[in-house]
Amino acid sequence: MLVQPKLQLKLSQRQILTPSLVQMVTVLALNKLELKEMINEELVENPVLEDGAEEEASAEDRTSEELSLEGERVADLPDREILEAVDGDNLPETAAEAAAEPAIEAISPNGQEPVAGATEPATESKDPFEEIDFGSFFDEYLDPGYKSPASEVIERPSFEAFLASPTSLSSHLQWQLSLTADASETTAEAAQLIIGNLDEDGYLTTMSLEEVAATVGSSPEEAEAALHLVQGFDPIGVAARDLRECLLIQLRGVGAEGGVAWQIVSEHLALLQNRDLKGLVRALGRPQNHVDKAIEVIKKLDPRPGRRYSTEGARLIEPDVAFVKTTDGYRIVMNEEDLPQLRLNRQYRDLLGRDGASKEVRNYVKERYSSAIQLMRNIEQRKQTILRVCRSIVARQAEFLDRGIDCLRPMMIKEVAEEVGVHASTVSRAVANKYAHTPQGVIELRFFFSEAVQGPAGQMTSLLSLKRKVKKLIEEEDRARPLTDDQLTRILQSEGVTVTRRTVAKYREDMSIPSTHQRRLKN
Repeated sequence: MLVQPKLQLKLSQRQILTPSLVQMVTVLALNKLELKEMINEELVENPVLEDGAEEEASAEDRTSEELSLEGERVADLPDREILEAVDGDNLPETAAEAAAEPAIEAISPNGQEPVAGATEPATESKDPFEEIDFGSFFDEYLDPGYKSPASEVIERPSFEAFLASPTSLSSHLQWQLSLTADASETTAEAAQLIIGNLDEDGYLTTMSLEEVAATVGSSPEEAEAALHLVQGFDPIGVAARDLRECLLIQLRGVGAEGGVAWQIVSEHLALLQNRDLKGLVRALGRPQNHVDKAIEVIKKLDPRPGRRYSTEGARLIEPDVAFVKTTDGYRIVMNEEDLPQLRLNRQYRDLLGRDGASKEVRNYVKERYSSAIQLMRNIEQRKQTILRVCRSIVARQAEFLDRGIDCLRPMMIKEVAEEVGVHASTVSRAVANKYAHTPQGVIELRFFFSEAVQGPAGQMTSLLSLKRKVKKLIEEEDRARPLTDDQLTRILQSEGVTVTRRTVAKYREDMSIPSTHQRRLKN
């Protein structure tokens, strides 16, 4: 059987993400702070782009058409016109291309009306005296020890050097280990291994002491000594292997070893977790007031000592939009403060129009112009998409904006996408990590979307409102006789909310609310 090569044609359809489409999706998902950072990076990388706020020319040197096009975002230009604006060897003089970039006009020799298509007048010859670099002259010929303030270059530390970076738990413990001089080399190595395997709460749960000893080649006694060494570091209670050991380390640190609190943690921690106060009194054989004081001491202990070094810092939130209440309803305002106002550099356009420019230069400028225009279009499209989505949100949630959470209506992303005329994933990206300044405070746009459940009088109510009602019922319950899931279900059903016991239990678990047995306060 002979094997011969042959050609086969096969038709198929594949979805290909072009670079421009990838950029459009990326820009849409950015919030204001991220968009500002991206624009600043593009301003550095693309010389065709410039910030109109910083590079604004004087008004008397521009025509009214140039003024109207300054800082333009190229909002609604068809793709064909954009390609024509950057693909031709010579820049055509059509109106479409004039809309794509600022017009280039020159003042007529008589100083009256501007003449379209005319070349710019020759610049006036400068005074040769002004072209002398006196700073370099004095630096070269005068005393070498003298430096004029204008020419002297002083190397200063970066601004980031003054910013305090958060200290991690690992680095904090490593610093304390470096100050321990009496530890042997093997013990210090085992201690470093223990520090490197602590979780974000400060617990050693991923390795046993036998594994630590086998890894560093030490004896079990040296591994135990290394563990006790780390447990003596700050924060107190770190490197514990369970909650009981963590609390005992802290009690030992405050001199409470052997007391009532020590007995509760070491022998009767399960009774304390179940809030069985009567069982604690019987097991300890102590008066009620002694047990109460011991419990107050235990409450002041930190069950997660490493969390203070593991938590992220405060997150900076800046609203992307604002819902402003007016006499005619709500007005949606985009927050574009401090955002660079992009515009196209006219000098590079002049470079395209010169006959002496090389092919490499022209191709580079064309590529940069195409990239700049595409970015400006994507930024404008992001703005329009967010505005349309927010208009739909305001139309549906106006009652919530006026009255609060109890009036939040159920709303699905699919419904808004159909109303706006885009895909549901587009709406999801438009509201991702973005916040709105509303009469009810600064709220994440995703908060407005929630599932619908059967509410009173056959109406649909928001899932968030239902969860909030369940939480409120639990907060107002009698701690001695907390409400069961069945009782919560019957209360909601009596108010017309169609819900099952399993659903109520799921809502309670989603809100991290303990069960009825764990909430019961035993006297």
